[in-house]
Amino acid sequence: MSFSTVLSAAIEGLSAEFVHVEADVSNGLPVFHMVGYLSSEVKEAGERVRTAIRNAGFDYPPKRTVINLSPAALRKRGASFDLPIAVSILISLGMVNPGRAGSCLLVGELGLDGTVRKVPGVLPIVMEAGRKGIRCCIVPGENAVEGALINDVEIIGVTDLKEAVDFLNGKRKIPAAAPKYSFREQRPDVDFGDIQGQETVKRAAEIAVAGGHNLLLIGPPGSGKSMTARAIAGILPPLEREESLEITKIYSVMDMLKTDSPMIMQRPYREVHHTVTKAALIGGGAVPRPGEISLAHGGVLFLDELTEYRKEILELLRQPLENRSIEISRAYGKYQFPANFILVAAMNPCPCGCYPDMERCKCTQAQIRAYLGKVSMPFLDRIDLCTEAPRVSYGDLTGQRKAESSAEIRKRVYMARDRQKERYRGTGIRTNAMLDINDIKDYCRLGGKEQKLMEQAFSAMKLTARAYHKIIRTARTIADLEGEEQIQAVHLKEALGYRTVDGKYWGR
Repeated sequence: MSFSTVLSAAIEGLSAEFVHVEADVSNGLPVFHMVGYLSSEVKEAGERVRTAIRNAGFDYPPKRTVINLSPAALRKRGASFDLPIAVSILISLGMVNPGRAGSCLLVGELGLDGTVRKVPGVLPIVMEAGRKGIRCCIVPGENAVEGALINDVEIIGVTDLKEAVDFLNGKRKIPAAAPKYSFREQRPDVDFGDIQGQETVKRAAEIAVAGGHNLLLIGPPGSGKSMTARAIAGILPPLEREESLEITKIYSVMDMLKTDSPMIMQRPYREVHHTVTKAALIGGGAVPRPGEISLAHGGVLFLDELTEYRKEILELLRQPLENRSIEISRAYGKYQFPANFILVAAMNPCPCGCYPDMERCKCTQAQIRAYLGKVSMPFLDRIDLCTEAPRVSYGDLTGQRKAESSAEIRKRVYMARDRQKERYRGTGIRTNAMLDINDIKDYCRLGGKEQKLMEQAFSAMKLTARAYHKIIRTARTIADLEGEEQIQAVHLKEALGYRTVDGKYWGR
């Protein structure tokens, strides 16, 4: 037969689109022509494929070869079409059984010697194959364990073109790959037990993790802000399988998975330097890719020295902090990436870091206002908890009292998350921070005393509607940590306390 077709797939954002690789090998001038809205790296596949076929031991006669990647409206990028192009050519030449090849999906890059090399995005491709009823995927051997994370799809890992052809012709049996899971308890560099003093800061960190709230730490240099943020990685709750696959899918597209244990089993903790670009932080580029906020999905994004970030960079975070996703628009389509993360930020109160200690602070009021003005009020409105990290005293540093360890705090965080999981079962809500206005009415009802307290606070503190709802969500988390089903005045007072710090510095 001169015509053949093989199923493959292309990555668009975080999703996979099926691509039919069609080959027509006929008599005529010996040319190799490829069509189908191809990027430069796909066009280069012609030279790789022809050389790989010959070096793999197959006879490739000088014929007219036309390759079409359908649908033509979809832009094809990357080197993952090499293997399906080679197989479709060999089917047209009568060297591969078309029946078995027609029931499989193939992806893989070819080396000039015929080896099949690793490609990014195998997990979302196999996910889509499973949804569309494809039960066999032939992938590079290095991607086999990654693809095997999806149940009900047989993953065949091949190391070279000859092996793939022998499998399709029934000459070689290749066992389906099995998934591998490697779970290790997250052990960060810093334990909360190593941080002396700063009980209020540690309490705020516990609440933030328990309810998925954003946290801002303000204090002089050396007060333990960065240590606290890094210790947060040690109290993050475990991932459920659905969350784990969602995060692993992002890292698969970014080609950031380990070959031997690809499943992401721990919540990500991403620390971003203040020189980060817009595209690196929120995602984007000529071909949109996830940014740091998506790599932190389900975990923590830490911004140290918050005021050192360009103001326009911080303002870009406002929308994803509210919507928990980022949508990037291009002339040829829209791409949506998840961004449900806990933002933890740390900053000094002034350029020298000593304000409001007027004996130590050497900054003028104009300098302080300009420094704090780098963080806008709309950005602050998206922060649930704002707390001071005071200067550490000599007594705290040299005291013999053992501070509470991360393991002890983690137990309370787990119990609070379990209460939320039970309360919001079947709703798609995972944490208190995800509650919208209607959900707050259902799950955060206040008694008469509590309503009176919030009415007074709303007026006295000049709260916005967004800040009001964030206080209610925070109080809901505090109640969960205390094992209380009903939000009480004491929980609201503590939540309100985390909104007074921004008033002290920004004059709210």
